[in-house]
Amino acid sequence: MTGNQPLAERLRPVTLDDYIGQEHLVGPNAVIRKMMDSGLLSSFILWGPPGVGKTTLAKIIANTLDRPFYILSAINSGVKEIREVLDKARNSPFFGSRNPILFIDEIHRFSKAQQDSLLGAVEQGVITLIGATTENPSFEVISPLLSRCQVYILKSLEKEDLIRLLNRALQKDLYLSSRKIIVEENEALLRFSGGDARKLLNVLELVLNATQEEPAILTNQLVTERLQENLALYDKNGEMHYDIISAFIKSIRGGDPDAAVYYLARMLEGGEDIKFIARRLLILSAEDIGLANPNALLLAQSTFDAVHKIGMPESRIILSECAIYLATSPKSNSAYGAIDEALAEVRQSGHLPVPLHLRNAPTKLMKQLGYGKEYKYAHSYEGNFAEQDFLPEKIKMKRFYKPQNNPSEEKILERLRIWWKSRFS
Repeated sequence: MTGNQPLAERLRPVTLDDYIGQEHLVGPNAVIRKMMDSGLLSSFILWGPPGVGKTTLAKIIANTLDRPFYILSAINSGVKEIREVLDKARNSPFFGSRNPILFIDEIHRFSKAQQDSLLGAVEQGVITLIGATTENPSFEVISPLLSRCQVYILKSLEKEDLIRLLNRALQKDLYLSSRKIIVEENEALLRFSGGDARKLLNVLELVLNATQEEPAILTNQLVTERLQENLALYDKNGEMHYDIISAFIKSIRGGDPDAAVYYLARMLEGGEDIKFIARRLLILSAEDIGLANPNALLLAQSTFDAVHKIGMPESRIILSECAIYLATSPKSNSAYGAIDEALAEVRQSGHLPVPLHLRNAPTKLMKQLGYGKEYKYAHSYEGNFAEQDFLPEKIKMKRFYKPQNNPSEEKILERLRIWWKSRFS
């Protein structure tokens, strides 16, 4: 378009009135809105996918509350940069104003030492910390820091939010509003955005940049064609992060080792966090391979540990080995299905009473009430098995685990049939 700022930056909101989405956090009587209204801001972490307004929200909060605002990116900041900011916060006179805000983008990329360096300042109120992450803070943020911060979850934007954003861009942006643009169809724009505001604006800008006709008529076909022509540009900043990891997981699930290493290479070349890749492999090993090859979980756990210790470039070999092993393993999602069915049963039937013979009986009264009575200790019986009821009476014949058709689980099923007879017929 022009040599000026990208469209997404030009349209970045500066007040909550212009902020789109996240009503559960910033709407009337919502938690962050209440903090801003009261001026009593505590440290917190914003967790959500890219392009949903984490950085923008932090800037709006600082601007609204008129607080000094420091921003660090975990990609290119270390302990030295953190200490410099904290020293400024301690030594600069703020004329009676409240403590400054330190915003850390991609806080999940900080090492333990880097996160440790924040603890004292957060605890003493030297700064109010706002962290932003696309990864689960429970895995990536150290417990002492996590205990000092609330975690607020941001959601992908809904269709209505994206349409509002699209209309605002066409009406409010100085450059776009000067052009005649007709949106005949918006489905492709919305689909390619994936609920990501920044991606929507990037796609819109890219398409219009390559469309010099006046009026510019946006159709699904035009958007798709322009993106295919400019795919490298579209993906230059990792915009397809979730598409690539989805293709990676589905290739492994589908048993294609070549596609698995190809998408692994795409992620590594694009600078993807290797810990994120290793974590997804760990989840997949239990979800999609499971009991068809229990060793898959062990290898994925070893991969996860090794990647944390070794780093790049050597971790590419470890990740490749794991991805190929998982892709070529037999597949089963029986464990995944079993726990989800069991959870559904618990939510439907509530907390059914545990059979008396399975209950612990630490007191005389409990023994008198029948707790633990007639329980059969499996090791006292032939084959270390004694048939008895373990599920609550109401659902005692319920089946959650359903062995699938692979050599490992066929052996499991054979054993269960010997133990339980007709129950697993």
